[in-house]
Amino acid sequence: MNTPWGFEDFDAHEDLHFVWNEASGLKAIIAIHSTHLGPAAGGCRFWHYADAAEGLKDALRLSRGMSYKNAMAGLPLGGGKAVIIADEKRTKTPAMLHDFGKAVDNLCGRYVTAEDVGMSVADMIEIRRQTKFVAGLPVEGSAVGGDPGPHTSLGVFLGIKAAVRRALGKDSLQGLHIALQGAGSVATGVAMHAAAEGATLSIADVDAAKAQKLADAAGGKVVGADEILGLEADVLSPCALGAIFDERSIAELKVPIVAGGPTISLPLLRTVRG
Repeated sequence: MNTPWGFEDFDAHEDLHFVWNEASGLKAIIAIHSTHLGPAAGGCRFWHYADAAEGLKDALRLSRGMSYKNAMAGLPLGGGKAVIIADEKRTKTPAMLHDFGKAVDNLCGRYVTAEDVGMSVADMIEIRRQTKFVAGLPVEGSAVGGDPGPHTSLGVFLGIKAAVRRALGKDSLQGLHIALQGAGSVATGVAMHAAAEGATLSIADVDAAKAQKLADAAGGKVVGADEILGLEADVLSPCALGAIFDERSIAELKVPIVAGGPTISLPLLRTVRG
């Protein structure tokens, strides 16, 4: 992998922008991996990182993943991603979102932003006040919202079913044990779809209260966030932040199927496949 800057996840990215505004408190990174097929499209993540270098890693890794995802979907779009680095209190203000919108607008359409972890449709509406390069907005005159969570969770659920059919020869999740990492929007949708089909769920999240709430709703049980990757189950469905697989965690897997939401990097795919 080409890493002239010394960043492990740098992969010939076209542009990397560091954005800071003292007045609003905005600290963001916008990574454009590729515009070969079209504008770089990918969401904006709002997250508190213990180290800003972790935010950079997310932006580089996720933008590269979006290049592959958009290409595989046959879309005329490249890959990009942004992260807004939140403080410990997760302070988010309209002024901060407006400044982020201005930064996106300054790229003149090379990057199109959207909702990701920690961001909402309401946030996209605020960003839209400063730029037209925003996706995932509510449809005007319709009750349909811009939240991608339900669509993503349905896609993950159908992916789980396809993997189960291929690996286990089963057309239903009835009686299968799914280890679900995460309790956010996507994980919630996956859990409810799987529970409706008769699956048994073990759920873990760094927020134990969220995990318990989802477990109560889906009829599952809560396990520790440090246990979920090594749990014996039929399917492991990671639906949290991603970047969870390395040589150690892969070696500890006790499942025949891994099917979830986050993008798995190409080197790790090669490791999983042997």
